[in-house]
Amino acid sequence: MPSATEELRSRKALSRHLADTFEIWNRKLHFYIGLLLLFFLWLFALTGLLLNHPNWTFAEFWPNRKQTDVLRKIQSPPPGDDLVQARDIMRQLGIEGEIDWTITRSDPSRFEFQAVRPGHAYQIRADLRQNRVTLHRDDLNVWGVIRVLHTFTGVRLVDPKNRRDWALTSLWAFCMDAVAVGLIVMVLSSYYMWYALIRKRTLGLLALGLGIASCGLFAIGLQWAIR
Repeated sequence: MPSATEELRSRKALSRHLADTFEIWNRKLHFYIGLLLLFFLWLFALTGLLLNHPNWTFAEFWPNRKQTDVLRKIQSPPPGDDLVQARDIMRQLGIEGEIDWTITRSDPSRFEFQAVRPGHAYQIRADLRQNRVTLHRDDLNVWGVIRVLHTFTGVRLVDPKNRRDWALTSLWAFCMDAVAVGLIVMVLSSYYMWYALIRKRTLGLLALGLGIASCGLFAIGLQWAIR
């Protein structure tokens, strides 16, 4: 039967083993999640700069967009709700994207909506009585594409009718959720690694305090100042 001293040593060894294992996996997760999210972070950093500096001429995309207007004949869409009919019209026109409802449909023979995807925007006006569609198309350059990706969600919070209805939009939203969760994990893991470095705690605490103060200035301080 092991003595009390041996049991204590065994518990300490187990605790040390668990701590070492946690530290190893913490570093691995921090390292590989950082590599996984690297290009997403670069993308959001670049698009954030573009959004913050709209006067940069090299990145102008809206004035340089290509516009096309065509009149197309279509077959009457099958009976169903607006989404079913919109999808059928898009299929006939060879269009894929997220549907954006712009106006309330009041005339059953008139059907107007938009379809968007990064780099392309389609304004569709359908006359179901005459089975024809007026299609306006905007094609953006590469700067327009990467800028749209920064805010592309497929939904309008102020309009309950608009919901994600394109698979790629849902996939993009899932990737953005994964990026957010990955950043949270990286931040928490960095806190642990910083705290484990005793000689770096003072400098790290200073950096942490500056980060909290600067973030609090915009998240809380400005709301208090404008009251």
